[in-house]
Order: sequence, then C-alpha cells, then structure tokens
Amino acid sequence: MTGGETVLTLRAPLRRRLDATGVAWAALPGLDAEGIGSQEVWVEGEGRAVLGDVFEVHGAPAPRVRLVGDLTLVDGIGAGLSGGDLVVDGDAGRYLGRDMRGGVIEVRGNADSHAGAAQPGAKRGMTGGEIVIRGSAGPQVGAGLRRGMIVVERDTGEATGRGMLAGTILVFGSVGPDPGLWSKRGSIVAYGSLTPSAPYRYACTYRPPYLRVTLTYLKARHRVPVTPEQLAGHYRRYSGDLAELGAGEILAWIP
Repeated sequence: MTGGETVLTLRAPLRRRLDATGVAWAALPGLDAEGIGSQEVWVEGEGRAVLGDVFEVHGAPAPRVRLVGDLTLVDGIGAGLSGGDLVVDGDAGRYLGRDMRGGVIEVRGNADSHAGAAQPGAKRGMTGGEIVIRGSAGPQVGAGLRRGMIVVERDTGEATGRGMLAGTILVFGSVGPDPGLWSKRGSIVAYGSLTPSAPYRYACTYRPPYLRVTLTYLKARHRVPVTPEQLAGHYRRYSGDLAELGAGEILAWIP
C-alpha cells in the first residue's frame, strides 16, 4: 500500500493475557508514535498499561498498521476498526475484530476463538469490513456476524458462524462441528470437509454466480489461493437454521 506503514514490534514474549479492546484502533493510522504508544491496554492480574510498554512503535502516521510478534495472548486486536489496513505478523488472540465496522484485518498466522464475533452478551458481531486469516481460526469465528466477510485459509473450530445475522464466512480448510447453528441469514462457504448442522436441510446443487465474483476479488485483492476448479465449481446448498428464519445457507464445494 502506498503511504507507508506504522510498525508495532512486541518487546518481549507475553506471559499474561492482554486486553486491547480499549485501543482506538480506528484512530491509529492518524497518530504518531507517541500517540500510539500512549493507548491504554489492560494486563491480566496487573491492571492498566499502555501500548508503548508492550510494543516498540516505529513510523509516521500511515494508513497501514502492522503488529509483529506472537500475539496469541492479546485479545481484541482491531476492535471497532472502521477503516485502513491492520496486519498481524503472527498469531492473534481472542475477539479479533470485535465490533469491527470497516477496513481490513489480515492475520498472517492463526486466530484464537471468536474472531469477528459478538462480544459476551451482545447479539451481533462485526458489522462491516473484511478479516483474512492465513492460518486457522478457533471456535465461534463469525458468531453473530451482521455484515462483512471473514476468510479463513485453513481450518475453523466448532460453531463457525453461530447465530449469524448476515455476511459471509469462507473456509478453505475443514469446518468444525455445528456450523451455522441459530443463524438467521448469511452464508458459510466450505472448501474442505464439513458436516452440516442438524437444523439444515439439503436444498439443491448449483453454481452461485456471486461466488465467482467474490473469489476473483479475494484472489486479486488479498492473494487468497483460489484455484480454477473452485472458481468454476458447483456447490451443495443447505438451508437453515430451520429452527430460526431458515434464510441462511451453507455452501459445500464439490471438488
């Protein structure tokens, strides 16, 4: 991306969980190193800290922010993001992209549970933007998804898309047990192994026109390794959750 990037490099391996949901992620591209370093975080068992205590910050204000290091213990990365690009060069913790409204988050590793999902007690998760996870995602990725798109290049844990309201989740590895339970609308697209949840019923086999457009975009914009066979493929469509509105779908690619 033109315009450069701001880089936050982990100072030392983390030993305690760190809650970063209070960071003004949407504002970081407009802040200098001092402003970013003063953003408040909470360390489990210790209390308040600031980003500058945990990361070395380099670079001038830029539309792209990159976090470097093993951030498995950092929860809430990208919370409330509304624009710009956020890149995690490593693994990410829980609740990646919580309350996200726009922009792009790319994780060049794995993401823990509840990526793009609703926070505890809330009915809806992210309402816009795109999350691309190059590795695997933990349980309940996209739970309560309202709008936007989540792409997982490897596997997902149980309850993918639980309680979805809209939006799209594409999984290029295997999908964990009970995908789409209690979903009202939205699409889960599976390119690896998948067992539809019990409240879903087979509807038809067809070639969804919008998926070719989506896959072409993902290959060009995010370098997702889409194959010609996937672009031209047919899909089994399962409708559900029939205990809810039944307007959601699971699309299983036929190799």
